[in-house]
Amino acid sequence: MTAFELNAELYRAMSEIADDATLMSKVLKYVKKLAASKKTDPTLMTEEEFLAKIERGEKEYDEGKCTRLLPGETVTDMLRRCGYHV
Repeated sequence: MTAFELNAELYRAMSEIADDATLMSKVLKYVKKLAASKKTDPTLMTEEEFLAKIERGEKEYDEGKCTRLLPGETVTDMLRRCGYHV
């Protein structure tokens, strides 16, 4: 269903209960709760931002600004070697 079709169906359903204040109050309460639960993901980025990040990473790799996992080393070991407290 498209957003337009969903809107139309929502308004049709709402028109059936529009004259009942109790039901409209319940709908309003639920919609407010639903809207409050919608949170933006801080990790989301545009395609352009993603590609730019990849390019920066490739440039840093080409410049040798990267850390390699040594043979037999775990990721935890590498992070500790890099100064992280894991």
